[in-house]
Amino acid sequence: MNISAIGQDSHCFEQDGSTKPLLLGGVVIKGARGLKGNSDADVVLHALVNALSGISGETVLGKITDEMCLKHGITNSRAYVERALATLGGARLMHVSISLECRDPKIEPVCRTIRESVAAMLGLPLLHVCLTATSGEGLTAFGRGEGIAALVIVSAEVKS
Repeated sequence: MNISAIGQDSHCFEQDGSTKPLLLGGVVIKGARGLKGNSDADVVLHALVNALSGISGETVLGKITDEMCLKHGITNSRAYVERALATLGGARLMHVSISLECRDPKIEPVCRTIRESVAAMLGLPLLHVCLTATSGEGLTAFGRGEGIAALVIVSAEVKS
């Protein structure tokens, strides 16, 4: 049986002068302000974790990642993805679609690099990881440049 699940996350940018790097899909985006959060605040990976939780039925982002971050100092969101992947059991990931809403940074120059990073994390061919981005014509805080929002849809084959 094939199933799909959606994950969402958003963060606002750090204040000007912050040295925290911006990470999207595990990739450092040079010249961009980082996002606020206890962890690295990688909205792509956080939304991915939420989507993976939708496949497995086990919520990872929240209590589990808070413990990893606040109690054990694990702030790299790649570790959260690994934890979410461990909940999938026999489910086989088939496709991931990522949508970002932001004014800055421009996503097109780093699109392929982010796709490659996510594909490698999930063991998927590059063609099975899609990334699109929009400014939303400035209608939301993300489109006005206050932060970044991510939506991720994951499709998987699950043995019934």
